[in-house]
Amino acid sequence: MNDPNGCSFVNGRYHLFFQYNPDAPVHGGIKWGHVSSADLLHWRQHPIALVNRPGELDEYGCWSGSVTDDAGVPTAVYSAVADKSGRSVVLLARSDRDMLHWHQDREPAAGMPDDPAISHARDPFLFEANERRYAVQGAGHTHGSPRILVYGCDDLSSWRELGTLLSGDNPIAAEAAPANIWECPNLLPLGDRWILILSLWRHVDGTQRLAGVSYVIGDLGIGSDGPRFTPVGGGELDRGPCFYAPQVLRHDGRILLWAWSWEHGRTPEDIAGAGWAGALTFCRELSLLGDTLVSRPVPELAGLRREALPVASDQPFTATAYDIELHPDARQATLWLLDGGDEQLVAEVDLSPSPVVKPRILVDGSMIETFDGTATAYTTRAYPTMTSRWLLRLTQPAPISAWRLGLQ
Repeated sequence: MNDPNGCSFVNGRYHLFFQYNPDAPVHGGIKWGHVSSADLLHWRQHPIALVNRPGELDEYGCWSGSVTDDAGVPTAVYSAVADKSGRSVVLLARSDRDMLHWHQDREPAAGMPDDPAISHARDPFLFEANERRYAVQGAGHTHGSPRILVYGCDDLSSWRELGTLLSGDNPIAAEAAPANIWECPNLLPLGDRWILILSLWRHVDGTQRLAGVSYVIGDLGIGSDGPRFTPVGGGELDRGPCFYAPQVLRHDGRILLWAWSWEHGRTPEDIAGAGWAGALTFCRELSLLGDTLVSRPVPELAGLRREALPVASDQPFTATAYDIELHPDARQATLWLLDGGDEQLVAEVDLSPSPVVKPRILVDGSMIETFDGTATAYTTRAYPTMTSRWLLRLTQPAPISAWRLGLQ
């Protein structure tokens, strides 16, 4: 599995879709998997939602996109890819209110741009401004610069090209989000600003590199030629090596976010032997502090805490899933994975003396998400075995609170 898609709230349930290959732990024949939850804790797996269809525009894969409630009809808007060139068109798929039965269109709502400076355009994301509906797509050129394309789509079945919302020629965007292609854009209002979240695709030494996730903050203006974005700042959304393609959900006054976490430090043989690859992060909530985007775990995750876990500095412990709260007085915490005589440094958490979020470490199997008290999180992976133990080391003595995680 990889990119989360179609994050939505319909009929009292949160719905997450994601790029999914049910046949092998590799990216191929991509469909949309589907899970839902009433409380962000207990997730129910549903049948595959969207399928790649032989002879259709999505034969090679149903890639990333979003879901909107279109006059009462849940509608997916996704990148349909016909062949291994990766060139995509936008297709629609409509569902019942339970989001279990989908009808995929055959004709595109939008095609590839004719501009030769654009080799890739994908990952449609819908937003509203001034009582109109628009869409953005990530775009760019393998050997060129990135841009975000914008469309008018009050009529979801027929999009109007409105040009470039933001390009890599903008110096603020170029510094905050250096890339050849911007992928998986999310554009949303937050406070009195607009936030544009960008996943960074780079061409390095003849190969592609997925180089993390940045955001730019600024103002959205809507003129006669459509929306345009003017950045005033930006930064990293997550500093870790295993965080990409996030998608947000605006619901009930909150902005929720999930991201794809890929495998890190596993060989293709390891992955094939395990039979799985890819995971989604825990749900996070976004807020704005000045011109800085702040990311923290959603409060609901405290509902996963079971019994207290005895954790002390330099004392090995065993757990498959746990939650640790740290105190800033520790200054620095390092998390290690022990196996036999080997010690693997998994994460280094430099604790902010004036935290804006609670310093915290969340571990679930191979997933590690740390929050050092600053606005930015850190996501990585490690792979405990049946004989592994964990070790937390603090630079200075400080209180530690820890719990095992599990479902009731």
